[in-house]
Amino acid sequence: MPLFVKLREGLTLDEGIDERIRATLRREYSPRHVPDKIYQVESIPFTLTGKKMEVPVRRILMGVPAEKAANRSAVSDPAALDFFIAYAQRQQDYRL
Repeated sequence: MPLFVKLREGLTLDEGIDERIRATLRREYSPRHVPDKIYQVESIPFTLTGKKMEVPVRRILMGVPAEKAANRSAVSDPAALDFFIAYAQRQQDYRL
């Protein structure tokens, strides 16, 4: 399972940050919570009311067309969906 992270301004996901995230998840939760891959994103999709759009993003990642999975007019920053749409189209790691 991939993990998508938005880092503070000026930070870039590198080997050190990647390993700290993995170690924290392993220590605070369990080894099962450690993702296969970690990807840095520019922004996380939120609704206009401030809720993370986890279900629409999951549906996009599962191959549901973006226009059916998420209503762009309900997203505070519609461009935040673009990374996930592109990732779902190009990724080769999780084919069914």
